[in-house]
Order: sequence, then C-alpha cells, then structure tokens
Amino acid sequence: MLKLLFAITTILFTISPSTHGFDPLDPCGEMIIKWDLLHSSPGHHTCPNLQLEIEEVNSNVCFSILSQVLVKIENKQEYRHVEKPGWKLSWHWVNKTVIWDMRGAETTEQGNCSAFASSETLPHCCLRRPTIVDLLPGAPFNMQVSNCCRGGVLTSMSQDRINHVSAFHMTIGNFPDDPGEFTMPCDFDIGVPGYTCSNATSVDPSKYSTDKGRRKTQALATWEAECVYSQTKSSQSPKCCVSLSAFYYQNIVPCPTCSCGCSSSNCVKPGVVPSLLEQKHDPHVEVSPVVQCTNHMCPIHIHWHVKVNYKKYWRVKITATNLNTMRNYSDWNLVVLHPNLNNVTQVFSFNYKPMTPLHKSINDTGMFWGLKFYNDVLLQAGELGNVQTEILLGKDIGNFTFKNGWAFPRRILFNGDECVMPSPDDYPRLPNSASSSSGVSSFVSFVFCFLLLLV
Repeated sequence: MLKLLFAITTILFTISPSTHGFDPLDPCGEMIIKWDLLHSSPGHHTCPNLQLEIEEVNSNVCFSILSQVLVKIENKQEYRHVEKPGWKLSWHWVNKTVIWDMRGAETTEQGNCSAFASSETLPHCCLRRPTIVDLLPGAPFNMQVSNCCRGGVLTSMSQDRINHVSAFHMTIGNFPDDPGEFTMPCDFDIGVPGYTCSNATSVDPSKYSTDKGRRKTQALATWEAECVYSQTKSSQSPKCCVSLSAFYYQNIVPCPTCSCGCSSSNCVKPGVVPSLLEQKHDPHVEVSPVVQCTNHMCPIHIHWHVKVNYKKYWRVKITATNLNTMRNYSDWNLVVLHPNLNNVTQVFSFNYKPMTPLHKSINDTGMFWGLKFYNDVLLQAGELGNVQTEILLGKDIGNFTFKNGWAFPRRILFNGDECVMPSPDDYPRLPNSASSSSGVSSFVSFVFCFLLLLV
C-alpha cells in the first residue's frame, strides 16, 4: 500500500504541478498583476521638428494622451514567496508608449528617448519592452507609494498577509508619431524563475475607499494577468532531499544518491571556503548555488527523526540544513504531508499552520516556518546553517502505527519546491519485522519494547 501511495504521489507531482502549473496543495495559488487605469486625458509635450499627423497647438507643442496607471503585484500563494533579488516585471507595449514618470518603482534602463530631445524633460523610459524593479527600502519619501520599496520581496499569504503586495504608479504617454489611446500591453513576465504569465484580461474596475470609508471611487478600467509556478520550469533538477531515522532503527536512511545531481567540480568540500564566496557580488543579483560535496548534491537537506514514543503521544524532530555556501534563505518554509498532522499537540520552535487545500475534512498537510528574528533566516552552509524543531503529536489508536513506514512523511516541500524522498523500500522498519535485513540487535529490540510500556 505504501509503494502504491508513493507511486501515485510521484505521478501527481510529475504531471500536475510541473507541467500545468497547478498545485493541488494550493489550488488557488498564483501571482496577480493588476493594472488600474486611474486617469486618462490629453496632455502636451514639446515635439521635435517632425512631420506629425496630430493636432498641433503651435510649431513645438503637440497633444498626446497621458494616462495615470496603478500597477499591483499580489502574491496569492499560501507558501511560495519571492526572495531577493525580488521580482523584475516586464511587458511589451502594443503602441509606441513611453513612461513619463514612475513612483514606487523604476525601470532598469531608460532606452532611446531622442524623439523627445527638444522636450524640457525626457521620459523615464522609452523602451518597447521595459523592465521594472521595486525601489529599495529607504527610498526618498517623494518617490514612494503604498506597498512599495521592499526590493521586490513578497511574502507568502500564510507567513505574512501584509507584505505580500507590491505597487507602483506610472504616468504614461505616446511617442510623437503615435497619438493613439491607451492600449493594454502584452507578454508579461514577472522575472522570477519558474513563473509563466498570461496576457491581461479585463475585470471589474477596482474600487477605493475615501473620506474614511464614506465614499467609494473606482478606476476607469482594470485588467489582470495571472502568473503560475512550475518547479520543472524553475529548475531541471530538484533543490532539496529528505533523510529518515527512528529511535527503533540503528541506521539513518540517507537522501537518495544524486537527488539533485551528481558530484562535480562545482561542489565544495566541508570546511573549504569557495573562491567565489571571497569575491564581491552585487547583493541584488542572485548567485548560482555552490553546494557542499555530498552523495545527493542538494542545497537543502531535510531530516525527519522519530524521536520518542509515549503512551498517548509520539515525538518527531525536523532539521533543515543549508548546504548552499552562497545563499541565506530568508522567510523559509516547509510544507509537510503526514496523516497525523490532524492532531498536532505542540510545535516547539517553529510557527505552524494546518492546511486543508482540497477538502476541509482532510487535515494531513501543515506548513512550518521560522520565528521572526530568531530562526526565520536559514544561514548558508556552516555550523549555524541549520534550523530544527520538535513536534508532539497525539495518537489516534485506530490509525497510529510504526509499521510499514507510517510514521514518516508522504511529501516535504521547501520554499514550495518538492524534496526528493527515499524509496519506501528503504524506510526504517520495526525490529520484529526487519531484524533479518537490518541487523538490529536483540538489545535494541529490548529497549524498544521497554519504551512502548512508558506512561
């Protein structure tokens, strides 16, 4: 039965979340890019000496449509978040559109604005495909808008419902030879590995409260584009693996060999500082992982240990170790599937939230994450590069058993990415059912039986 469950889980992971971007653990999870057209009216700017087929006020001033737009990026995922270097939003303008002014964000390049050479001021960006980044914390106050200036970092819904939204404001217009009206751009890209975005579709206009909620105003028009995540699009190889152990089993079941790749010249031996770490890096650009040399070659190693058995409870220890010498994982999280998570009595040093993604009657999924300012950052490889907790779970006598690997998780995800589990055939076995193959001594069997009698 355990082999069948493992096979079904593998098939679901391979087909649904990876290929189609659908996550059965977070069926409504997605990133939303929302455009609110707040104002649109004719404006004017100084034109160069061009033959323009537009209405001229005088020889140097011509009309164009100036639009005020508010753009929001909302992370509606329960456990996936955006870490540094943050999102980098881009799109393709359908018309010859320019960005005259921005607040709360900025484009990475201005582009060729020579068509506006005679204007008093040049546009902020004239690229046909601009790339926008969030302002950093501490940006000048007159450049800020609400929900800006966090360096593109977005938290997940479960971890933080306040900082899961970014926003910026734009004033946009047209090139002198294209006086057309505002047209929604296409071909959106959030700039985070693994995400694919749809084109924007028209939705009901957003509404805003003013005068302390006494009055409602609304946008002239609103569009939304949806971005979904695929682990295989993010990386061709997994990013984490799981090992198992138990008090009644003398061996540790390691991560499967080559879980995240096989040994190569890119790995670092324990205790050795990679030369890349000694070089200066742009703090706003993600550096490729350089992992410690192991049989599994994963940046993240999760260990599940069945620690103690009581009469009414049993105790588990979870350890997450960072083997990536180039990165700290901020606001990390673990999602675990286990049938006994429906009766979690106490979690000692992590935050915990039960999840019921598909059926509220099934409570076998939970999310763990660090305590703020204590262990919410998983440091890079080294003595301090791990976080751990213990969980006390109540027993349901009708379901609880140590047989056939029941005490071990069905799935574990780190930061939203599936971790490679050991084969069910390798799971720790009870002494009386695995003595012939596991080499468990009679002394260990005696200790196990004694612990079962503890109150």
